[in-house]
Amino acid sequence: MKEQLDPEQIQHYLSQYALNDVFPSSLRQHLALFRFDPEEKLCKQGEVPEYIFFLVQGKVKVYTASAEGKTLLVNFTSPLGVLGEIECLNELENLNTVSAVTPVEAVGFHKRWLRIYREEVPFLQFMLHLVTQKFYNKSVSLSFNLLYPVEVRLASYLLSVTTQADSLVSTANLKDMADLIGTSYRHLNRVILQFCKMKLIERSRGSLVVLDRNGLGAVAGRNIYENGDRGEQQ
Repeated sequence: MKEQLDPEQIQHYLSQYALNDVFPSSLRQHLALFRFDPEEKLCKQGEVPEYIFFLVQGKVKVYTASAEGKTLLVNFTSPLGVLGEIECLNELENLNTVSAVTPVEAVGFHKRWLRIYREEVPFLQFMLHLVTQKFYNKSVSLSFNLLYPVEVRLASYLLSVTTQADSLVSTANLKDMADLIGTSYRHLNRVILQFCKMKLIERSRGSLVVLDRNGLGAVAGRNIYENGDRGEQQ
């Protein structure tokens, strides 16, 4: 994690996502810009968070782990996603682990400032909206998404972790991928073979290569792991 004081870039993001009226002017002086590399964790399950992050660039993966060590994918989040607000508002440990899928930039502030400015009406209303929306999305993703066929879950996952410019997914941890989407390693391999026969993907040198994003989109119907984020709606 790299933390920078970059008022000009922070103001650019506040304007881009219409947040100028949300943050009290006195709170803006405490905002910092945070950068994360791919695979770097923004927060870890079970730890007490120190910062609230407003995701303004890139994509993150949100997942939870059981006591047995199995992981389950909750969703992928793009701008404008917010991380840590529920835990910081209620002095709780992180419910999930969040790691960067792409290079990520986030505007954030230390939770000590939350105690001072949480009663500011526009800011409070904004935070309550975020909390309500997040609980709804998590309820849908953790219950409803597991009812979808593995084909839909895998297609959605591949669409989320790749782009047109970067279409490779490592096969070194297929067991982890199977756990994340809630299936068995054997069933995952069967679906991968099916997708290869459909020319949607191919296996090459320890990787899966996405060949047909439109085809994967047709299998998924919609990407079940990604909700319409504020940044995409503007």
